[in-house]
Amino acid sequence: MKRALPFLAVLLIAFAPASPGQSDHQAGAAAADEAEIRATIKTQTDAWNRADIPAFMQAYEDSPDTTFIGMTLRKGFQPIRERYMLNYTTPEQMGKLSFSDLDIRLLPSGCGKSEIALVTGKFHLERAAKGEAKKDDGIFSLVWRKGPHGWKIILDHTS
Repeated sequence: MKRALPFLAVLLIAFAPASPGQSDHQAGAAAADEAEIRATIKTQTDAWNRADIPAFMQAYEDSPDTTFIGMTLRKGFQPIRERYMLNYTTPEQMGKLSFSDLDIRLLPSGCGKSEIALVTGKFHLERAAKGEAKKDDGIFSLVWRKGPHGWKIILDHTS
């Protein structure tokens, strides 16, 4: 048991949460990551408001594992894209999208780098026609992952 104590102490130190004070480098990296996510959301909103679903979808990771949860569950980039194309067939049905109450939480890994982010907020559609999609207001939670192509949505839960 005495041999296990130093090993446990090393494990506790290695996996202990980082201290509340971030280094200037970590704080700068976190600010840059948050700014990149906000810029991607702005680009996505602009694409929606131009009725450009392919450009809107660029915020999603192009992967068979990307998941959308709404009234049903869709798995895969292409099925999610097809859902948007089916539900929003005209610019009038897409309307103007806005987001509010955005909260971005970067989740640092053991080495202090953030590769996962949780984003929550509200959406609003101002539009003249409904089509298949009837909901104009709601809430969402997004899981973003930082990969070789920057920050991308890997899970979208919108209700």
